[in-house]
Amino acid sequence: MKLAFILYKYFPFGGLQRDFLRIAKVCQQAGHSITVYTMDWDGERPDGFEIHTNRPFGMTSPTRNNRFQAWVKGQLKQNPADVVVGFNKMPGLDVYYAADTCFEHKARTLRKDWYKHTRRYRHFSAYERAVFEIGAETVSLLISENEKTLFQKYYGTPENRLHLLPPGISRDRQRPDNADEIRAQFRKEFHLKDDENLILMVGSGFRTKGVDRALLAIKGLPDTLRSKTRLFLIGQDDPRRFQAQAKTLGISDHITFFQGRDDIPRFLVGADMLIHPAYNENTGTVLLEALVAGLPVLCTAVCGYAHYILDAQAGDVVPSPFQQDDLNQRLTTMLNTDPAQRQQWQTNALAFAQTADIYSLPQRAADIIESTGKMMKDRELP
Repeated sequence: MKLAFILYKYFPFGGLQRDFLRIAKVCQQAGHSITVYTMDWDGERPDGFEIHTNRPFGMTSPTRNNRFQAWVKGQLKQNPADVVVGFNKMPGLDVYYAADTCFEHKARTLRKDWYKHTRRYRHFSAYERAVFEIGAETVSLLISENEKTLFQKYYGTPENRLHLLPPGISRDRQRPDNADEIRAQFRKEFHLKDDENLILMVGSGFRTKGVDRALLAIKGLPDTLRSKTRLFLIGQDDPRRFQAQAKTLGISDHITFFQGRDDIPRFLVGADMLIHPAYNENTGTVLLEALVAGLPVLCTAVCGYAHYILDAQAGDVVPSPFQQDDLNQRLTTMLNTDPAQRQQWQTNALAFAQTADIYSLPQRAADIIESTGKMMKDRELP
């Protein structure tokens, strides 16, 4: 089949983008042709992908999105696809991969009443409704049970159009056999002493991921504990706001920012724990990436994958509603934990990684895309 994949922007370090690429490659391996439509492609171009870019001019996201969607519509009219797969909500999709959370729920619960009178609200509400309303035909691939409940609450989407996928953790995140050697080399490279704690935070979109909360938690550590603790933050984002916050808090010497990078597995092995105090997180793939690397996790309950941390008994979860003092205390407790408990967290995480179905998302998504295409062709037959 001819498959068209649509996303607003591709770059190598975003969770949505990584899921798109892995799903598209599995579809390609099954013999389907892959055409991609995007506003911007930043990174290596996979062999065999036909990639078209169009960056429309516009002062606002609604304007750019509408012009891009109109361009894609014209492209598909000239070069029809058997299945149109979108990784951002928009009209005209046959399959939607729901990497984003329910916009309508956020608009009603996290915004002021006047927000519903803005053009931005009308735009994103209409694009979400085009995917999930009862009269639509779009099949959605969901990665969070919580979000499935919300989409059905606001749109009444029929069950047969919603498919809940298992996680899709890349196996290159699994703890390697020579992990101790990698860890020793890593800590030597970054001048980490044996008694220093390294906390890792990974994710593009520093504000949403809760970098400000993480910095406040470092500041909240007891002086003696903070003196031997460092925080590495990795993500494709502008760190200046948070560097300024760290300076104001007097903890700049404990904080290091990195741009997105492709050697995350090395950081997962070299660190002592992962922190992810997100404000809003559909899933939180990095939580499971940490688990399969044997790294304990401290995250917020809003993360769709937070329950895996509790299931695996490999860390701690800050309950909702969030309280900064609660995060601070839980971080202090985890860092003060004795070596035996740290080893138990790692053992639990690695045991969980061996038995849980947390790797098959790309294959399952590709199967649904293929079956959707077959059903569409069957409906076209006389």
